[in-house]
Amino acid sequence: MSGVTVRRGRALLLDSVDWVVEEGQRWVVLGPNGAGKSTLVQVAATQMHPTQGVVVVLEEYLGLTDVFDLRPRIGLVGAGLAAAIPRRESVRDAVVTASWGVTGRWREEYDQADWDRADALLEQWGMAHLANRTFGTLSEGERKRTQIARALMSDPELLLLDEPTAGLDLGGREDLLSRLAAMAQDSGAPTVVMVTHHVEEIPSGTTHALLLKDGGSIAAGPVAQVLTDEILTNTYGIGIHIESRADRWTARAADHAYRG
Repeated sequence: MSGVTVRRGRALLLDSVDWVVEEGQRWVVLGPNGAGKSTLVQVAATQMHPTQGVVVVLEEYLGLTDVFDLRPRIGLVGAGLAAAIPRRESVRDAVVTASWGVTGRWREEYDQADWDRADALLEQWGMAHLANRTFGTLSEGERKRTQIARALMSDPELLLLDEPTAGLDLGGREDLLSRLAAMAQDSGAPTVVMVTHHVEEIPSGTTHALLLKDGGSIAAGPVAQVLTDEILTNTYGIGIHIESRADRWTARAADHAYRG
């Protein structure tokens, strides 16, 4: 992204954002509520066009390419996907239908290779034993893992995760993060961008971080250089102390006073 600005009416959602994600990197995007994180993901997913600026996704210029050809190369997990999957759909069908880019089985047909890939992904994400359950009966953690399996069905080059740990209890969060960490070790895995609100939800293997505030980029780069007390304090407007241990992060309010 170069100089990417998104306006909707009088609202400025993104403000002149410059951002480069290279193949094989693992990014986390952080920032306060309303910082523009989800808007950024929608632009990266080619679901939204910027008001100004240049966006190049997988070497294709947004606005000069057919996004319907580009989108199968991008895996997207977010609230919109969860709402689109029919509650009566089986878990296995919810994953395999990504081959056709649809939600809800209709009259489309799948070959054995499609079913084999869906089954392998369900196994990888701990959902094989629930393959015949309906999506609406799953727990929140199970739904999130089903959505990620679905997003990987088309073997995407880029995987965008918009708050995949939202609503999960401690066990569900740690299970999902351990699976994301394992995926980060796979040389054949897609490039990943994950949005979260909490540094504790950054999976091991994350290489880079982008911090947003009021639609603008505060800092972007290698995760250890970006996640510092000074930068987080500037981003959130309150003194923050951050620590890293065993490739996981924790943060708490610093002892000094609030910075408005």
